[in-house]
Amino acid sequence: MHDISFYRSEFLAHLEKKVIAKEPVGLYDPILYILNLGGKRLRPVMVLLSAELFGTPYKKALDAALAIEVFHNFSLVHDDIMDDAPLRRGQETVHEKWNVNTAILSGDAMLINAYQLFENYAGDTFKQMAKLFTRTAIEVCEGQQYDVDFETRDDVSIEEYIKMIRYKTAVLVGASLEMGAIVADVSDACKEQIYEFGCLLGIAFQLQDDFLDAFGDPKKFGKQVGGDIIENKKTFLYLKAIEQSSVGEARQLEHLYTIAPRDASQKIETVKNIFELSGAAKSTQIEIERYTEKAFKMLEQMNIQEEKKQLLKDFGNSLMTRKV
Repeated sequence: MHDISFYRSEFLAHLEKKVIAKEPVGLYDPILYILNLGGKRLRPVMVLLSAELFGTPYKKALDAALAIEVFHNFSLVHDDIMDDAPLRRGQETVHEKWNVNTAILSGDAMLINAYQLFENYAGDTFKQMAKLFTRTAIEVCEGQQYDVDFETRDDVSIEEYIKMIRYKTAVLVGASLEMGAIVADVSDACKEQIYEFGCLLGIAFQLQDDFLDAFGDPKKFGKQVGGDIIENKKTFLYLKAIEQSSVGEARQLEHLYTIAPRDASQKIETVKNIFELSGAAKSTQIEIERYTEKAFKMLEQMNIQEEKKQLLKDFGNSLMTRKV
């Protein structure tokens, strides 16, 4: 086993080799742009790490890792259009740098390219990958629709929100780990365990992302801080604040989530203040820790060496304390 930085560097070398400039440039330049914007490369790293976790050389999983990363970035391109987001990883989003039609078409091509990469695997491995990937892609779309629906609902429950982020974000983390397990040809039980570990970790990851969206350092976070507040997204922070606030503060917060001022800075600061005073900010951090610990308990059930478990724990802890 190697450390996380090794898998990241090996993946980036593979990305540079496989993703190259092509004609027509209007289709492929936006793909090159989004894939080279950086990011944590969390999901492809997990594919490579999982393959080696189960005793298979990481190089066999490089194309599967690339497929996961291409799909993830495809979803970001389309999400940014839906959210009208100006920034991604500190740079212009694809639809801002080019236009919406270009972003839609380049995103479509990325989805198709992701499936193409599975053609490099034979027989049952290909079948398992395609089946997992298709299920995951549909769930990500379902999660995105739930997210959109919640913007116009005033009765979203915390349970519904957790289901939404499981589908929109966590299942792709789980699928990344299971993809590596498929390459390694492990038992179905191992695949299910590593998948659920990834899903639990993915929920903690998204809760941390929600927290950073409100309280992150703009210079480090790479996205517009307060974007969820501007878009009136019913995040865990919001739902907890409604639950834990006084009646007056809850009504104020609900009102703030019905308006779209031209200058949103005051709205963002007022909402963040309610998040802190209500204890919602602290409750979110506690929930991040709870899901991380649930992931670690799943990890303990797995029949792998302790040093390998520790590597995954270190990875999980780094996600829980990240600033970007």
